[in-house]
Amino acid sequence: MEEFVKRKLFLLVVMLGSLAMAALSVAQLPETSQSAAGPEQVITDVTQRVMEVVAEANTYFDQDPDRYFEAIDQVLSDLVDWRGFATAVMGEYYSRGRSLDPEGRAALKAQRDRFAVTLREGLIRSYAKGLLAFGGANMEVQGVEASPQSARIASVTQLVYGEADRVYTIRYQMGQYKDGNWRLRNLIIETINLGEIYRNQFSALATAADDDLDRVIEEWNAAIVEQYEEMDRD
Repeated sequence: MEEFVKRKLFLLVVMLGSLAMAALSVAQLPETSQSAAGPEQVITDVTQRVMEVVAEANTYFDQDPDRYFEAIDQVLSDLVDWRGFATAVMGEYYSRGRSLDPEGRAALKAQRDRFAVTLREGLIRSYAKGLLAFGGANMEVQGVEASPQSARIASVTQLVYGEADRVYTIRYQMGQYKDGNWRLRNLIIETINLGEIYRNQFSALATAADDDLDRVIEEWNAAIVEQYEEMDRD
């Protein structure tokens, strides 16, 4: 049972994990909210808003699931930088663009932007469904730890209370960008580094597709769904 709960937790927080790794203009919280909030408050506020959406969804999800998905998307748009996430997941396959001519770099950026859309569509639904399946878990922000390397990097620790008094530790790795806002750079659940998992997944798919990135993007969401199903069968 404990491993089953852990897999559900993985699904529940996968959206908040490996996301938002570079600066990009995204929807902003009101000027008095995220722009003035530190990393701990950002995570606290977003968690509260997500759980409010989930609680309300119980009254309408069966009749209008798209309304729920759109509500979750709106909450996370304040935190998640989709194009930055796509860049980080592509890893070396995107950094190779430095050796390309202008036309090649433009084509690679277009692929990255399509991948960002694919990630957003697939992960919003996976995360949102995971929230409903996992139920109303109690989450508590424990504290924030500043990085010794930079005042613009911090780690926020959150505790999630599961079944049988099991407590899971989540570490949100946050970065403060030029606009002053704190956004998610990566997430670690217990010892699971979600950013690393997604980079490895992209690399494996790219290798199997002989570096055909268009094919990887096309097959990405189906591959991730299959990965979740395998986790549930184990």
